[in-house]
Amino acid sequence: MNTMDTKTYAAVAEVCRRLAGRLSDDVLGTVREQYAAGELDLADGTLLLSLAYQGVGVTAEERDLMRAFVGDPDGPDLAEVPVVAQVPPLSYRFVPDGPADAPDPAPADALLSANAPRRHGLALHRAWRVPLDGAPDAAAWAYVLQVAEGTDELSTYSGVMSRLWVGLQQKWPVEVIAGGSPRTPYQEAALAGSQTVWRA
Repeated sequence: MNTMDTKTYAAVAEVCRRLAGRLSDDVLGTVREQYAAGELDLADGTLLLSLAYQGVGVTAEERDLMRAFVGDPDGPDLAEVPVVAQVPPLSYRFVPDGPADAPDPAPADALLSANAPRRHGLALHRAWRVPLDGAPDAAAWAYVLQVAEGTDELSTYSGVMSRLWVGLQQKWPVEVIAGGSPRTPYQEAALAGSQTVWRA
């Protein structure tokens, strides 16, 4: 099994960023939390088996990134992940306001805003995420937490989601973006369609 050095950990974070909106929220959240906790073999299995089971293709570049951190880069689990020529188009669109029957976001807004400074937060944004054809999840509030450069995105995600669940028993999708990290099309779309809830 590879040791999780800085370069390897960065590859994990990059793959998780790229798979947002492609893998289901629950699976990707579990993968992020397992890697953050150092449960590397478990995380590898969750990631690779879920990609194959959900039929989520990865590009050759993404497969190479995964080869850098999975414990068995030449094993059958990675080999069974479908490979695609290019990243598929976004399966969601984002708008600042939800429909009249959307759940009230105020409790999550308040909890996440209060917690953000402890996470080196810079800004918190919220959008209503609307699924398109092929989306893995239903409509939901989606949050983007921008944090200071050098902040551990995976551990921050794990802490934020734990706080959201313990405090409200809610599991809204959250993207954590550290300053200087490349943004994916999914993250860019979420930011473009959002409203700002909190700023430092």
